[in-house]
Order: sequence, then C-alpha cells, then structure tokens
Amino acid sequence: MELEFKNDCTGVDWQKVSDTLRLVGMAYHRPENHKKAFESSYAVVFVYREGTMIGFGRAVSDGVYQSAVYDVAIVPAYQKQGIGTAVMNRILERLPAGNIILYANIGRESFYEKLGFRRMKTAMARFRHADVMREKGFTE
Repeated sequence: MELEFKNDCTGVDWQKVSDTLRLVGMAYHRPENHKKAFESSYAVVFVYREGTMIGFGRAVSDGVYQSAVYDVAIVPAYQKQGIGTAVMNRILERLPAGNIILYANIGRESFYEKLGFRRMKTAMARFRHADVMREKGFTE
C-alpha cells in the first residue's frame, strides 16, 4: 500500500478530520476549530492513500524541552497496519529532545507503550466536560 505523508495543512479537508475523530471515539469539534488547532501546532502529520486522508496527528511544543501529542487518529479500516506508528514516529522526530506527554483513549495505552511512553502517576487534568471524562474512565 502506497502512502503519502504531509507535514503541513495545505489542502486538508477539516470536515474529514472532525469526522475521523468522531469515528474513532475521540473528542471532535467544528472543522474550523480543528483547522485552527492544527495550524497552530508545532508539528503536524497527515497520511493519504490514493489522495484520501486516512490518518493524522499533531503536537504542540515550546521548541525546547516540553511537548504534547494530540489528535492521533487513523481511519478504522487502516488501523493495525503500522500507519499509526508511522504517524507517531514522524511527529516524534520533529520534536525537541525532552519531555513528551499525551493521553490515550482507554484501551490504546499499549500502542503508546510500544513507542516508549509510560503511564504517569501524578498527572492531573482539568477538562471542559469533566463529567463526561469521568464517565469514560479518564479521571477519578
């Protein structure tokens, strides 16, 4: 399978980004909000097959020693084929050496552990929809 990886937001279908995040059970917003978030990010990666977007991810960073990875999603039909790993590796190689955090969907932790991430014991979060995040099992 031939894949094309892009490291910029040129020509991105933001509705497809929103739809993909919804499809995989992640937080999603209006397309224009995703556009703003991705365009404001330190690193972005989009992956296409035959001109169709099948996955993406992004990271924010201070460019020195702190980074966070967000919105890594692969269309379900293309999951478990190494595409998510390729997206993550492309993001990670563009980040400065230092601390990198993320939060994974429940049940996806082992994917990130294979990339060297470890569970945190002291992480804290303040979510806009705290009750929903508690119901999903993200917080106590």
